[in-house]
Amino acid sequence: MNSSEKRLADLLQRVKDGILPVQDALEKLRVLPYEDLGYARLDHHRALRQGFPEVVFAQGKTPEQVGALVARLAEHNDRVLATRASPEKYQAVLERVPDAIYHEMGRLIVVNRSPQPSGAPGIVVATGGTADIPVAEEAAITAELMGNQVERLYDVGVAGLHRLLDRADTLRKAHVVIVVAGMEGALASVVAGLVSVPVVAVPTSVGYGASFGGLAALLTMLNSCAPGVAVVNIDNGYGAGHLASLINLKHTHRQEQPDGHTLEAMESR
Repeated sequence: MNSSEKRLADLLQRVKDGILPVQDALEKLRVLPYEDLGYARLDHHRALRQGFPEVVFAQGKTPEQVGALVARLAEHNDRVLATRASPEKYQAVLERVPDAIYHEMGRLIVVNRSPQPSGAPGIVVATGGTADIPVAEEAAITAELMGNQVERLYDVGVAGLHRLLDRADTLRKAHVVIVVAGMEGALASVVAGLVSVPVVAVPTSVGYGASFGGLAALLTMLNSCAPGVAVVNIDNGYGAGHLASLINLKHTHRQEQPDGHTLEAMESR
């Protein structure tokens, strides 16, 4: 049960127990579907529908708007994420939400008031080069905030394939692999040929002129001859992290039994 579900359950219980008048409960529920701020309509219902609150895309918004949006979301949720955020926008958030954290490399603002001691293992994030790390960090931190453990394999591109093959065991233990690469974007096909799990490919805008801002890598990944590759948009680390989290958490939940034991543990008895 996420924080939104807990708040709703608590509200209903208080009405049932006669502690909270029905009219007061109605007032509290008015904000549940969405909140109209004039410049944005915050979807407060999203955590109930999808298990994670609406994410703020900070690019194109003013610092004041980002600060207000994150603050309003933080009033209703234990976990909040804003992507493509500048230090200036983080300062606007920090004035309203003192426990917000800024991840400079991934350009993320994170509020996490319910940190998990250990998330669900199973996600690996690999990059072709060091220049791809900002997009990879956006993906990795997104997945971690959504309740996953993430292992990072950075700078393992095809120009030095031995670097990737040296970590083949790590790749094969994953439930899903995020591959972040610019230039010609060949790394996703190589990884998909080594593993039996989904590969989420992220083309980046890294490269010289004929890479066309990531279009070359995007087309390579879309035309991959290796099966099991799903491609998100150019530089969309958040989308990759979210998708990988859905895959990994579904895998984890399928493995769990009502008594808390995993299928693997039961089969080893």
